[in-house]
Amino acid sequence: MNPPSVAAACRLVRKVYGRGETAAVALDGVDVALRSGEMVALTGPSGSGKSTLLHLLGAMDVPDAGEVEVAGRILGALDDEDASAFRNRHVGFVFQFFHLIESLTAVENVALPARLLGLAEPDANARALDLLRRVGVAQLSERFPDQLSGGQRQRVAVARALVNDPVLVLADEPTGNLDHAAGGEVLELLATLGKERDVAILVATHDPLVTRRADREIRLLDGKVVAPS
Repeated sequence: MNPPSVAAACRLVRKVYGRGETAAVALDGVDVALRSGEMVALTGPSGSGKSTLLHLLGAMDVPDAGEVEVAGRILGALDDEDASAFRNRHVGFVFQFFHLIESLTAVENVALPARLLGLAEPDANARALDLLRRVGVAQLSERFPDQLSGGQRQRVAVARALVNDPVLVLADEPTGNLDHAAGGEVLELLATLGKERDVAILVATHDPLVTRRADREIRLLDGKVVAPS
């Protein structure tokens, strides 16, 4: 059996905000690699650099030094337009507060990234409905976000993150707004679908449930990796 491929990596990444006496080092020489099909917990106290690392891997920011590579592309070389297109095609996002569009139904929310990629509406909706079935909420496909529970909304968000077959999913505190049972169900979905679809999943979290369920942990402290595994 071939070893899992590397979906994303940071190599000696440094990121500093501000200048002079007010400069704050967010990341300092970070080396990480995320393999296809694994779920990794990204931990550390507030201010340790977790959000900065997510932003760099999601092509929402660029490092001051080092390289960030996702799906074989060096992200620092992308302009704003290319970065936006790259995110939509290769990176999925799951947020603590869901970030669903309230005026769209569940199936329309999931289909939207595929429509932005150029897929025809019937094909995008069919792909979205398949994913809603996979996450267990197909029967709610025509409901709007305010008609769904928190756990149901997060399932829709997971489906949306996967609709374009990304190589990487970045999840920012995905269980933070859910009760223990719903959070556990969402984690199981992320882990299972990541393996099934060969997607690397990085979960920034303070939730010990995530750390226990993940394949391994990357811990940050003051912008440095202190506990890779």
